[in-house]
Amino acid sequence: MSITAISASKSPLLGAPTVSTQWLCDHIGSDSIVVLDATVLSVLAFGGDRVWLSGLDEYLVNGHIPGALFADVIETLSDPDRPFGFARPSAERFSAAVTQLGIGPSTTVIVYDNSLGQWAARVWWLFRSFGHDQVAVLDGGLTKWNLEDRPTETGYVEPTVALEAFVAEERHGFWVEKPFVEDVVAGRVDALLLCALPPKEFSGETGSRERRGHIPGSVNVAAGRLVDPETHAMLPKSALRGAFAAVLEGRADGSRAAADDRIVVYCGGGIAAAADALALAALGEYNVAVYDGSLNEWSADPAAPLLSL
Repeated sequence: MSITAISASKSPLLGAPTVSTQWLCDHIGSDSIVVLDATVLSVLAFGGDRVWLSGLDEYLVNGHIPGALFADVIETLSDPDRPFGFARPSAERFSAAVTQLGIGPSTTVIVYDNSLGQWAARVWWLFRSFGHDQVAVLDGGLTKWNLEDRPTETGYVEPTVALEAFVAEERHGFWVEKPFVEDVVAGRVDALLLCALPPKEFSGETGSRERRGHIPGSVNVAAGRLVDPETHAMLPKSALRGAFAAVLEGRADGSRAAADDRIVVYCGGGIAAAADALALAALGEYNVAVYDGSLNEWSADPAAPLLSL
């Protein structure tokens, strides 16, 4: 399937947190759009531990959407100096990184990955948390793109120099820290805790952390169950509402949730959590925050309670 490249100085307005593969085909080539490949690879290391590697080689050798730039989620778009992996970068670090990708304040950013969309969702969340709303995730990512036999290319794509530097401005409410979650667990703050990990990790049956289980009071909506297993496209809204019913309609203990209760999403390191946040945004739910340290931080504290089923 061919792509007709277009050129336009004005960014197309985004009306949803995701765009379709056809939308991208219709707009690719515009000088106001930057497409980012945020692929991260999961590899089983010696001993069975799972490690995360940059998807750059995958991007260069196996191909990417034409014109897409590689976004390094592990290093450039994270803070490697913080104690837990994938920690969000400072505003200064993020500004420098995305400016080097040719992204300015008026750029429309479309993000994808070759997995279930969680890495793209993380980048989407970062952009929004730093004040940039002209960003969306490609629904289905590279998987759906390839299934539709759309074109790809290999090799490195050089970013175009941004006409104006990106200046990140931190927005309140997108992130919570461990003390906030502690207050929720203790009942001092009203919020709904949502775990985006697979059910067996939520229950404590499996997991790579020394302490397994979930934060007390949490509801489990696994990020991997919010997409079609073949195309990796997000499920229809009716199915998403069903998946999030316990979050949108009540608390884990059966009590009624207040309409203005914030939803705090966590996982292992704040990645799958962003995928849940993306699906909630597709349902119009934006009173959501991500616990950035997630269980990597929480479980490292022996005093922090964990429940196993």
